[in-house]
Amino acid sequence: MASIPTIETERLLLRPHTIDDFPAYQTLWSDEAVVRHISGIPSTREQTWARLMRAAGMWHHMGFGFLAIEEKSTGQMIGEAGFHEVRRDMSPSIEGTLEVGWLLSPESQGRGYAMEALQALIGWAGANFPGKPMTCIISPENLASLRLAGKLGFAEFARADYHGDVILLSRSGTPPA
Repeated sequence: MASIPTIETERLLLRPHTIDDFPAYQTLWSDEAVVRHISGIPSTREQTWARLMRAAGMWHHMGFGFLAIEEKSTGQMIGEAGFHEVRRDMSPSIEGTLEVGWLLSPESQGRGYAMEALQALIGWAGANFPGKPMTCIISPENLASLRLAGKLGFAEFARADYHGDVILLSRSGTPPA
């Protein structure tokens, strides 16, 4: 079983999720503004619980996963970011890659937190999974995430239909998906 890391940045603590995160986690995943470009459908309490449990399982089986993003100045969980392997029914496939994802509370957006968290996570992945391709999928309407992905070295390599139109991106410096 893989050890789940804790990564500290200037303003953030990227740490394993805990059961105590559930109320904040449910608030995040039930917020229409948060899920607008992910699924468009707020998660129920039960769906959010399953997502929280899946976070630990990904680390256990794959050696990577998502970490809670905690704002150091407040101690509040403000989002999550990391890598997963979803085995999406999508063409082209991105299976076998480190699929990068992130999510922040609306009040935490626009403050550079996503960039700070993702730079730290990409650094961690480069040290622990050297040469493994990194990808992400982003809704074409999610301009803020597309800009962030570009700043992190991701570039579009395809478009697909996955519960709606999505843009598939691959990170330069890693092998193509």
